[in-house]
Amino acid sequence: MAARSRPDPRSLRADLVVAAALAFSGCVMVALSDVAGLLVGEDMPVWVALLGSVLLAAPLVLRRVHPVPVAIAQSVVYIVFGELGAIEFYASQIALFLGLYSIGAWESHRARARWVRLAIVLIMAAWLASSAVRGFLDPETGERGVAAYFAFLGIQVAINAIFFGGAWIFGDRAWASAVEREQLARAHDEIRAQQAQLAEQAVTLERMRIARELHDVVAHHVSAMGVQAGAARRVLDRDPAAARDALQHVERSAREAISELRSLVLTLRSDDDGTGAAPDLSGIDALVEAARDAGQRVGLARIGERSALSPAVELTAYRVVQEALTNARKHAGAAATIDVRLRFAPDALEVEVGDDGHGSPHAARSGLGSGMGLIGMRERVTAIGGALEAGPKSRGGFLVRASLPVVPTIRSVPSAPAPADAAAAASAPAGSQRLGAHADPGSGPQVRAETLEEGS
Repeated sequence: MAARSRPDPRSLRADLVVAAALAFSGCVMVALSDVAGLLVGEDMPVWVALLGSVLLAAPLVLRRVHPVPVAIAQSVVYIVFGELGAIEFYASQIALFLGLYSIGAWESHRARARWVRLAIVLIMAAWLASSAVRGFLDPETGERGVAAYFAFLGIQVAINAIFFGGAWIFGDRAWASAVEREQLARAHDEIRAQQAQLAEQAVTLERMRIARELHDVVAHHVSAMGVQAGAARRVLDRDPAAARDALQHVERSAREAISELRSLVLTLRSDDDGTGAAPDLSGIDALVEAARDAGQRVGLARIGERSALSPAVELTAYRVVQEALTNARKHAGAAATIDVRLRFAPDALEVEVGDDGHGSPHAARSGLGSGMGLIGMRERVTAIGGALEAGPKSRGGFLVRASLPVVPTIRSVPSAPAPADAAAAASAPAGSQRLGAHADPGSGPQVRAETLEEGS
C-alpha cells in the first residue's frame, strides 16, 4: 500500500498558524454577525458563539498527524453549536472544509479515510435534513411561501454537495500527488546512487584498462630486451658483431616501449576517447617482424576477406597477438615455430597464435609467471563479448585462440583470482605450470585449460 511521509515540524507550525488565524477570524465574524443580527440564536450569549469558533478551529493544529479524530471532533462541535444557534457561517465553513480535506490528504489507511468521510457526510446530511423538516414545520414558512422555502433548501443542498464533494476530491488528489512526488524522489535517489555506482565502476574499469595496457607494453618489450641481452652476453667474447646486433635490438625495443608508453600517457591526458592512437590490425605485421628480429621463427597468415571492424576489436586482436608472442618467447623455447593466423568471418574475427615448443623446464619449475598474461587477454576478450581458449595442443606446444565479434558487446569484466589461487597455480606440477602461470584457473568457460586441436 502506498504511504506518505509524516509531516515535518515546519508543516506543523504552519497548521498552528492556520488554526489560530481561523479561530481569530471566526471570533471576528461572530462579533460582526451579532451586531448585524445574523446569529440564529438571538437569546444565546455571544461568548458561546465565540467559544464555538475557537473549538471548531483548534483541532486543525493536528490535522496532518491525526486527521480522522480532528474531522470527527469538528463535526461534533459544528452540530452541537449549530443546534444552539451559536455558529457563524463564514470562517467556520473553511475550518470544516480543511478537516474533511485533511482526511483524504493525510490518512494513511485509505479504507478508513473513505468510510469515515462517508459517515461524516451522511451524518451531516441527516442533521441538515432534520433541520429542514423543523424549518418546514415553522409557522413562518407559510408566510414566506412553500416554493420560496424549497428554493432555499435546494440552494443549501447544492452548496453542501459542492462543499463536501470538493473536500473529498481535493483531499484524494493531494494524497495521490504527494505519493507520486515521493515515489519520484525515491526513484531519483536510486538513479543518483546508480550513477555513483556506475561512475565508480567506470573508474575501476579504466584502472584495469590502464593496467592491461601497461602490462602488454612493458611485458612485450622487456621480455624481448631480456632475450636479446642474454644472447649478447653469451656471444660477447667470441662474436662481438652478433653481440652488437643483439644490443641494437635491445635499444630498439627500449625506444619502442618508451614510445608506446608516451602514446598511452598522451591518450589518457586527451579529452577524446583515444581510439585514434590505439594500435590496430595493421600493427600486427610490426609485431611479427619484431619477433623475427628477436630470433623467433614466426609465420603470419590472413584467411578470408577482411570486414569493417571497430577500434575496440582491432585493439583487442593486437593485444592478444602481442601477449601470445611474448608468452611464446618466454616459454616455447628458442627452436619453436610460431604461427599467427587471422581468420575473417562475416560476424567474427578469430585470432590464433600457436607454437610447437615444449616450454622451458626451468621457467616451469620457477613459477615466476604472474598469471596476468592470459588473465589480461581473457578480460579484454570478454569485455567486448568474445571468447578465449588457451591451453596445450594435442601434438605438443601451446595454442591461444580468441573469437572476437565484429560488433562488440560490452560485458562486465570478471575479477582476477585471489592471491591464494595464484599461490596454488605457482605450486602446480611442472607439466601444467605453463598454463597455470598465465591463465586464471578459475576463469570459467571463457578460458578452457583443456587440450586444444590446432587449425579447427
